[in-house]
Amino acid sequence: MTLKYRFNLKDIKLEDFKLYLFSLFKAFIPKKKIKDMKDLKEFIQKKSAWVSQVTLYSYLKTRMGTKYVLHFDDEVLLGSINKAKWNIYSVALQDLTFFSFSYLNVFFNYQEVENAKKIYENILDDEISNGMSADIIEKGKKTFEERLQKINWKTHCGSLPFNDSALSLYEWAPIADELKTLDRKIVLNSMILKWDNIQKEFIKLIKF
Repeated sequence: MTLKYRFNLKDIKLEDFKLYLFSLFKAFIPKKKIKDMKDLKEFIQKKSAWVSQVTLYSYLKTRMGTKYVLHFDDEVLLGSINKAKWNIYSVALQDLTFFSFSYLNVFFNYQEVENAKKIYENILDDEISNGMSADIIEKGKKTFEERLQKINWKTHCGSLPFNDSALSLYEWAPIADELKTLDRKIVLNSMILKWDNIQKEFIKLIKF
């Protein structure tokens, strides 16, 4: 299995959690600068996948307890996790794409913001080969377009740009509703805190 933070779901059992644990440590490896649209696309894809994967699996591990691996023999649960991770990822991609282009527009006077849609849709299309379903891709593109029509590029990067993906984690995590209600604040904060680190990393790496 190639470790690229992509959602390759051939085996979601122990191997998937090994990838999750590895991703926690890989965050500390030195990163290359973001100099063009190709670099930006790669950054958006990898970081969105990383945040989605780590937050979802951390939450599942916390709620399942020390024997969490045993739950992965449940085919119904596997299907729910699969659906959750793709849906969370599609929204995480939107959030990081909008943040990145808003930041570029504000601090680098980058005017070609139409590239945001191109990058988002290209990433989704690339994920078809990794198992992302057509309905999630279609829904993602539709939601992106709806958000695009409302966005203010001059203010977006400084106005809670990652709330949608945090809410998506809360919505899609396959945890009983009564438990999620108790966890709501913790779940939302867990993703927001990880996005805070990604924002800082982006600001350090951007060299447009």
